[in-house]
Parts: sequence; structure tokens; C-alpha cells
Amino acid sequence: MKGWVIPPINSLVARYVECYWFINTVKDDDGIDHPKLNPDTCGHLILTPKSQAYDYQSEVNSTQGKGSHWLFPYNKTYTMDHSEPMTLLGIKFHTGALYSLNLEPNTVEVNRIVQVDVEQLLQQFPPKLDSNLAAQLNLSLESLLQAGQQDQTVCVALLDQLLQPWLSTAKEDKHSELVRKAIALPPEVVISQMGQHLHCSQRTLERSFLRVTGMTLKQCQSINKLDNLLTYLSKHENNDIDWSDVALQFGFSDQPHLIRYLKNAIGNTPREYAKSREFVIDIYGNFE
Repeated sequence: MKGWVIPPINSLVARYVECYWFINTVKDDDGIDHPKLNPDTCGHLILTPKSQAYDYQSEVNSTQGKGSHWLFPYNKTYTMDHSEPMTLLGIKFHTGALYSLNLEPNTVEVNRIVQVDVEQLLQQFPPKLDSNLAAQLNLSLESLLQAGQQDQTVCVALLDQLLQPWLSTAKEDKHSELVRKAIALPPEVVISQMGQHLHCSQRTLERSFLRVTGMTLKQCQSINKLDNLLTYLSKHENNDIDWSDVALQFGFSDQPHLIRYLKNAIGNTPREYAKSREFVIDIYGNFE
């Protein structure tokens, strides 16, 4: 398995894109055929070969297709089919970024997976490649995936330049600006105090947050908490985990509170999670 995660270099792109990521697997790679994705407040544009199938299953729906696709923010756990060799090049957008990017429909929707024609996107917003990159390859879906496999520095530079014309058309308003400020608040600021810190009513903040992200403040906070928790657990062996300490570290009143939280969030108790280790963060890590 080959994988990496790198943030964008260009400052305009970095305003909307958190990172680029790449995964390539081959036959007989160690791993789980059906890994799980924990909920995510961010949207991902996932570039793949046109013939490569995707399959996302949740407790409420399932989506299948082929080729590149949008994985919009989602508040449910997805189970994916990774039983065949695959190549994935992802663009992870910041929470709330999609609101400003002239997508259809105009309202931000969650729990949606939509096929996308990347070649059409390249034609709609043709990037201005510098001469060094242009000399190396003609920009296409295949060349982007090849660069991801062979030279991640070139791949990041290509993606930066690909996205700049599109992101330069982004339109922000008072709602997106308010949400950006709310996200930047220190983690110790509780939801009920955010309006006071931002000099607006709590109701105004809640309405803007739902409009921009498609989720409530409470949902986003819970999803981010789960992501931090799973990232922490993925870095520790089962024998090294003291669940009482974990409960205290992540703000749970006690271990039973942590058990109820995980059961509700991912469908597993801590013991079941530790036994299966079937989430993407456990299988692919941070690709470092």
C-alpha cells in the first residue's frame, strides 16, 4: 500500500482545502476488505480511474457507482468495499468550504455521494500550469493519478494549480465568515458561549452554522471529538489503552459515558472497537 497526506502550498487553495491525500493498494495487500469511515464534517472530491467501482453502505442508505465522485459531509458511519486493488486521490475541503464554491444545489447537503466528470471540470476551469509542470505531462485525470503514485510533490503542485481558477470564483458572505470564526475558536469555548465570543446571538450563530455546513454545532463538535478520539486510539496498541484515562482525557464523565458515546457513534463498544480495528484510520493510518 502506498499513501500520503499533504496540505496545499498555495494560500488561496489552503483557505478552502485542508489537504490532499492518496491511497494505492495492490492485490494481496494486508488490510480489511470492508473498512469503515467515521463521520466527517468535511467534503472530499475523490479522483479515481473511470472504471474503478465505489460502494458506500450506511445504516440508512447505500450508494454504488464508478469513477471520481463527491463524498459530501456525512454524520453516519460508512462501510466501503476495498476488496479490489484501487487508486484514490482525494481533495479534502475545510468544514463549511463547499458553501462558497458555487456547487449545485446551492444549499449544502449531507450524506450524499455524487459521481463527477473530472475531465469536464478541467475544461470548465482550465489551470494555467507553469512551464516546468507543463513540460512534464499534459494535465488529465490519468496524469494526476500517475503523479500521485510517482511524485507527490508534482501532484500537489498540479492540484494547487488545477484548483486556483475554480477557488478564485468562491463567494463568501456573512454566514460563511461567521462560521469560519466559530471554527477558529479555542476548543475550550463551549457551544453556549460561542455567540458571546463572536458578538452575535447564539441563535444567529446556530442558523448560520447549519446553513453553511449542513450540520448543527453540536453535531460538528461530536464528529470532531470522535475523529480525535479514533486518531488517538489508532496510535496505541490495545494493551496500552486505559479506557478510564481515555474517558477523562476526552471529556467524558466516566467510562460508561464513553461506552454509550462510542456505541451510539460507531455502533461498537470500546472492547468491540479494539478487537476489530476496522476504521480507515486504523488500516491506512495517516499515511506517514
